[in-house]
Amino acid sequence: MLTDEELLLAVLNSAPVVDGHVTDALEGDSGRELALSWGGVGTVDEVGRLRRARAALQAVVRGTGSEALDELASVADGAVQTPRVTHDGVVWDLVTAGDARLATEVVLAWSSVSDRLPGRLRACANLECNLFLVDHSRPGTAKWCSMASCGNRMKARAHAGRGKI
Repeated sequence: MLTDEELLLAVLNSAPVVDGHVTDALEGDSGRELALSWGGVGTVDEVGRLRRARAALQAVVRGTGSEALDELASVADGAVQTPRVTHDGVVWDLVTAGDARLATEVVLAWSSVSDRLPGRLRACANLECNLFLVDHSRPGTAKWCSMASCGNRMKARAHAGRGKI
């Protein structure tokens, strides 16, 4: 079972840039298999909802697209959470249509991560990258999805730019 943060980042980062081109892991049979691996039902409709939720979430996190919040509202429309008391505390059960459940869980995960770690969910600072990160650094200054790839690349570019006259 994925945590909220893991599910959110898995969906947000399911359209990486590879060799200069945006790819989509939610296309075709592999997209349905990916939805199944995240706990979904793997239908074409479910994957379509995930793709729409992903696009809207990416726009919201980047601060672009004023209609993105309306799209997220439509993804969660009709969903109901009901409390169930257990020995470990309150568990919230999500009630929604089968094809809508996973996309709704992603929207709820975004809300949870944004509430728990305000300002820490962001797009990679490398404009050629299409990935997102949740900044867990103490000062909250992480900029790149990965220091090994984007961070190193951007620092090397900045260093090379300083050396030119």
